[in-house]
Amino acid sequence: MAITRMGMSDEQRKSVALEYFKSMDQGGVTSDGHSMFTLFDERAQAYFPKWGLANGRAEIEKMFGEVGSTLKGITHHYATFNWIFSGGDMLVVEGTSHGEHRDGPWRAGQPESAPGRFCDVFEIRDFLIQRVFIYLDPDYACKDVARYPWLAGR
Repeated sequence: MAITRMGMSDEQRKSVALEYFKSMDQGGVTSDGHSMFTLFDERAQAYFPKWGLANGRAEIEKMFGEVGSTLKGITHHYATFNWIFSGGDMLVVEGTSHGEHRDGPWRAGQPESAPGRFCDVFEIRDFLIQRVFIYLDPDYACKDVARYPWLAGR
């Protein structure tokens, strides 16, 4: 017997990714009250800078738990997201956020070099996230300035 895969439209993939971002803003709870990890396939992969690659839902939960424990809150700016569709299972989202890290607050663009800009690459199939690679500056509170001479005068 062949494996059947449900086809998805770009808008359906976008709705899964948007639910992921909104659940992060709601402390890891989806709009229907479930854990955000129910949005992931059991064998999914996730990448976060300075953490590395998480393989499988259990490692993804660990990764988000460790990264999330450093955050007091986060808000993504959905209205200004740039959505890039591949015509297949891949979807790229470029956007901004603001929030509070344990070391202090951040807001994308304040100052211009501040953290809060991100680009996430998703693979979404069968209404589940198969892969999300997150590209951003994990120094949310802008404390790592000594190593970057161009930040010294800001």
